[in-house]
Amino acid sequence: MTPESLIASASINIGLAILALWLFSVLKKQPRNAVIYYARLLSDRHRAELPLHSSFSLPRFLPSVAWIPRAFRVPEDDILRRHGLDALVLMRLFKFGIKFFMLCSLLGVALLLPVDYYSESDLPTRKEYSMDAFTISNITRGSNKLWVHFSCLWFISFYALFLLYKEYKEILVKRLQQMRELSHRADQFTVLVRQVPVCPEHNTRSCGVDHFFSKHHPFSYHSHQMLYDGRDIEYLLGKQKKLKKELEENRNTDEHKHISISEEKFREFAHKVSQLQSEAMLREKELPVAFVTFKSRRSAALVAQTQQHSNPLELITEMAPEPRDVSWRNLAIPQQILPLNKIGVILAAAALTIFFAIPVTAVQGIAKYEKLKKWFPPAMAVEFIPGLSSVVTGYLPSAILKGFMYIVPYAMLGMAYLGGSISKSKEEIKACNMVFYFLMGNVFFLSVISGSLLDEIGEYFTHPRDIPSHLAAAVSAQGEFFMTYILTDGLSGFSLEILQLGLITFDIIRSCTYGRAKENNTYLFSFPYFRVIPTVSLSILIGMIYAVVAPLMLPFLVGYFCLGYIVYFNQMEDVYEMTYDTCGCFWPIIHHYIFVSIILMQVTMVGLFGLKSKPSAAIATVPLILITIAYNEYCKIRFLPSFKHFPIQTAGEIDEVDEKNGEIEAHYVDAAKAYNRHQPCLERVSLAESPRNLNQPLLGTDSI
Repeated sequence: MTPESLIASASINIGLAILALWLFSVLKKQPRNAVIYYARLLSDRHRAELPLHSSFSLPRFLPSVAWIPRAFRVPEDDILRRHGLDALVLMRLFKFGIKFFMLCSLLGVALLLPVDYYSESDLPTRKEYSMDAFTISNITRGSNKLWVHFSCLWFISFYALFLLYKEYKEILVKRLQQMRELSHRADQFTVLVRQVPVCPEHNTRSCGVDHFFSKHHPFSYHSHQMLYDGRDIEYLLGKQKKLKKELEENRNTDEHKHISISEEKFREFAHKVSQLQSEAMLREKELPVAFVTFKSRRSAALVAQTQQHSNPLELITEMAPEPRDVSWRNLAIPQQILPLNKIGVILAAAALTIFFAIPVTAVQGIAKYEKLKKWFPPAMAVEFIPGLSSVVTGYLPSAILKGFMYIVPYAMLGMAYLGGSISKSKEEIKACNMVFYFLMGNVFFLSVISGSLLDEIGEYFTHPRDIPSHLAAAVSAQGEFFMTYILTDGLSGFSLEILQLGLITFDIIRSCTYGRAKENNTYLFSFPYFRVIPTVSLSILIGMIYAVVAPLMLPFLVGYFCLGYIVYFNQMEDVYEMTYDTCGCFWPIIHHYIFVSIILMQVTMVGLFGLKSKPSAAIATVPLILITIAYNEYCKIRFLPSFKHFPIQTAGEIDEVDEKNGEIEAHYVDAAKAYNRHQPCLERVSLAESPRNLNQPLLGTDSI
């Protein structure tokens, strides 16, 4: 890739970003777009607080940047209070990137770039590899200047470890504080019990749960709620809700006969549902899963962390997810089938990874235009249009790759759902892991391999002794491709995320064809942690690996994380809904991704020092790898258990506070009812819900 290609990529991405942000700042002011850009606020009944311009005036069509500084003015405590600890964890991931790459940029620009540029070139022709003049490839073999890179590697590694430790410690403190503040949550008193045996006396699982916990936990056990196979009930409820929606839409019509027939069907469905929800019918639909509520958090935590039955395959316990986080359909999957589901998910993820190797390799073929002309001579037609080759080799590969990768997180989330996770948050955490390793394998490793080994394969066969020098130059040269990837993912990707171009287009088509069903039908979606966290973590991985190799990339990463922080703060505030809060359980996987990035950075430098004929530096880097691994093991011991379990000490302290305030009984009584209310097949439908006066709106104007 030439400097012209890099400039073309930067220009296109900057232009698209400016255009997208300009359109966003204008479209956000239009009242008809509130259902897209203020979906969360509308769902919270905050319509009166929206900064919309209802009157036809000039400011309504002028762009503004007032939403940008807002992101940096809001303190972390406000983010924690409004959106939960998971949202704060994501914001701190962006802050980690800003802090880390800011210092690395200063170090790289002030020290590494001059050392790289003013060294005697070890490349065949400096003109052909002009961008390599700013990388470690420009250092001659055996040069003592490599000790500068060695020193920077140690400094950067220890700085990253210091930031990771600081973040882990502070987030753990906030997690424990959040648990104290959310003392009313039902999941603190509730244990999920799976593989419940049938009671031999009454031949029901419900009695089995009640007898066991009444006998072995007589002073702490309160009640339980069984899970039922209610697919037929859910089907009838869905039909009933659809019928009710149709009645609401036709409330202003005069077809009284049609409305009467619909009301009769509505009552008929309600009667069938009531029959199926009777105690006798539900007893026949019992599943071997129960939510058991205890009279204290300490008792619930003890039960969740200990083996209850002599047979470890029965009465398997763990802390229950909060009611809105439960994946009800997955709880109905038999425990014996779950291993098969997990194997199927692994095979499907592997197949998807292999399939995507094809477009990634093709993208690298486009990026290597000089070789592409030899393999595919018609590609030379691009040269007849001035500047087109720079666009094709600079911007097009990263844009195509980003387009292909957009669908991957959603495919992985579907696979994680099929894996049988008990909660939506665990599904997203599994999806995060699959997406991150997919991106690391396909976007990073496969791009390096297809862009270096395949590109230089002819030289390797003809001059096998030159393999180390060619490989070192090619690996460093891939920094240019990843620089354009960071630009595309950051400038264009973040800008299109905040613009919500897909929803805007869909909303326009919908309004022009069949219209909205309701005036306040917002486009409200759950925050996509499974898509954001792996993508941002991949950028950290790329930045760390090239921090010493190609420091010219580092300032771009600072801008990437600043823009990402602004964009996703806005999305949290106005657009996405936080459907659950795991109290920071996303941080351990983020910590792991960054640890993997640090290890890959160090291993890469060991290889480069060896290829640069500096074995002493390569050997001296090995202790750094061992220190990093030992540090990670310490973090697993020091911090990770508090994220996996509910600490008994913390649970006991919260119980003591509740007992002093006289609130503990009210909390565990509410917890016993919470899972009953949220179980889909137990939804209560009353005939009173049938619309009586269809000429009157169901919602008053004050509630919209």
